[in-house]
Order: sequence, then structure tokens, then C-alpha cells
Amino acid sequence: MTAKSGTITTTASVRAGSLEAWAVAIRPASLLVAISPVLVGATLGVERRGSVDVLAALLVFGAALMMQVITNMQNDVGYTVRGGEANGTRIGLPRATANGWLSIRHVRLGILLACLLAVGLGLGLVAYRGWPVLLIGTLSLLAALAYMGGPLPIAYTPLGELTVFVFFGLVAVIGTDWVLTDSIGTVTVLAATAIGGLAAAALAVNNHRDIAHDRSTGRHTFAVCYGERASQRLYALLLLGPFALLPVMALVGDDPALLLPLVLLPAARTLNRDFLHSGPGRAYNLILFRTFRMELWFAALLSAGALLGRLLS
Repeated sequence: MTAKSGTITTTASVRAGSLEAWAVAIRPASLLVAISPVLVGATLGVERRGSVDVLAALLVFGAALMMQVITNMQNDVGYTVRGGEANGTRIGLPRATANGWLSIRHVRLGILLACLLAVGLGLGLVAYRGWPVLLIGTLSLLAALAYMGGPLPIAYTPLGELTVFVFFGLVAVIGTDWVLTDSIGTVTVLAATAIGGLAAAALAVNNHRDIAHDRSTGRHTFAVCYGERASQRLYALLLLGPFALLPVMALVGDDPALLLPLVLLPAARTLNRDFLHSGPGRAYNLILFRTFRMELWFAALLSAGALLGRLLS
């Protein structure tokens, strides 16, 4: 099975080397993790400063997108190279290289091209804020490559969710605000924490779903190390915790419109309940897609609230 437009479909018709095969490696649905933080960081910058440099915003968005693409392709090829699917017990979304739809060499070439594009975008941003941008970009790129690369991939440790929280939450949201405005707002830091939590929640679903398989292949994820109950609690914290930050954001920012994402709280509670009672295996893939969408809706409503507050002030 594979993801297509946020649903689960069969992969029997996937042709080797096709665009659909590349979509399996890139995983478009997961790109919402890259869109959300840039959207929030940019709009909070607009709320505070009143304007935004559109070109700089597009460069940031492109760089963030490339980081997620690199992470996904590296995950696909790295897992195959390490024999992660050798025992045939994995129940997660398919990997293009493991199924023979793309060669390892071609995916590695794709990673190289994405890295070059990310570096090009990053150098463009250096012109806006100087060499600190290069440091941020370098650390982000190394984290993307190290997720399933190197002698001890992050994906084989309990630090996967923390890494996503840091780079697709704190770094992405705060970095976007700073690059676009040359400053960082307190609300931005709180929003970065919220977005990072929701991004990490998606990985928590993956790792919870794959506990048995990961244990058999030597992966020591948070779920493997601490067990199913702890994994369930982690997901609840990452999914529901961001809603507890909204009143603080509204108070600090003196903007009640920042409470707008609270309309999603009932849906988030339902999602957490469904996660707790989901059947084993592939049923978690639907939970995963719903978590991706929850993050995007949260980011969109938070951004809308920020812009609304700016208009009404």
C-alpha cells in the first residue's frame, strides 16, 4: 500500500522509475510538516512587524521543503541498505527502494540534487541575515541526512521525536521569523513549541505502529525503549499539549484571535482516542495522515488568528 492524496491505496500498479515511485520515496503527505512551521513563523512576523519580504519567505519555504524531501528519501534508501525490511514483517508505508521501484543509486542521486538545491536556497538567505543562516542550514541538513544515515542513525535511537521537535518546530518557526524580521517574538517561541509537538506526534505514530518490527531489526526508538503505554502518553502530550499553549500565546501577544486553533481541540481529542483504540498494523497509517492534517490545520488557524489580530489592532 502507499499514500496517495492522503488515503491508502494499493501499490500493485506502481511502475519502476515512475513519478508514483518517486512519490513513494518523497512522501508528499509528510511535506505538511515542512509547510506548517514556515507558515506560522512568517505570519507571526507579519503580525509583529506589519510586512514580510516575499522573496525571503519563498526561499525559506523552499529550503524547509527540501529538508523534508531529503529526510524522506534518506529514510527510504537508508532503511533498505540496512536491511530493515529483510525479515518481511514491516507494516508501515512502502519504501520505493525496498520494493525495487527505484534503485538505491537513483535515490541517492535524488538526495544529492535536493541537497544542492537546499544549499543554493540557503546561500540566497545568507544575503538577508548573514552567516548565522549558513550555520542553521548546515545543522538542519546534517540532521536530515543523519536521520537514517551515518554509523548511528537518529532513527535507530530514542531521539527521533526530539529531533523532529527541534528542527521542524523550534528551528523552523523561530528561524523563519528571525530571517524575515531580524527579530524573534515571544509568541513565536511558544508557537514553535506547539508546531514542533505536532510534527513530532506524526513520528510518534510511525514508531508506535512499528514497535514489534523495530525491535526485531535493532531499532531502539522511544516506543521500543519505553513500551507501548509510554508511547501512547508521548503521542497524547505531543498532540494535545500545543492546545494548552494557545491561551498563553493569546495572553502574551495580547491577541485573543490566537485562540482560533482551539476549535480543533475536539477533533484532536477524537484523534487521540482513535490512536489509543486503533487496531494493530496498517490502521495506524490513517492516524498518521490525520495527524499530518491536524498540524496543518493548527498552523493555518494560528496564522489566520495572527493576521486577524493584526487587522483588528
